[in-house]
Amino acid sequence: VQLVESGGGLVQAGGTLRLRCAASAFTFSSVDMSWVRQAPGKGLEWVSSIRNGDGTTYYADSVKGRFTMTRDYTVNLQMNNLKTEDTGVYYCATGGPTVPRGIISRHTFTHWGLGTQVIVSS
Repeated sequence: VQLVESGGGLVQAGGTLRLRCAASAFTFSSVDMSWVRQAPGKGLEWVSSIRNGDGTTYYADSVKGRFTMTRDYTVNLQMNNLKTEDTGVYYCATGGPTVPRGIISRHTFTHWGLGTQVIVSS
């Protein structure tokens, strides 16, 4: 299983970005997928998930109403009204709980991408 993120970049606060995650070896509708981010100097933070099958989505309170997760041939994260606190490396991940609770670590999911950098300037 290989996950590859793309779409990160530098954007001003209030702007938008669309992240994508491509995968080999499986179809997205057959597994739960998640986005996790890591701000500079901080731990991993779960951002959103999409459930296999029916595609129900879940969001952290910090991004609810601003981020939208979808899937087709890729898993996507549409990020609107970006804030400086959204800055970080964004990873797509699978092989863990649909909505992880508590502290997130590299052990929470079995498969991770290498991440894509998002920088939101004020």
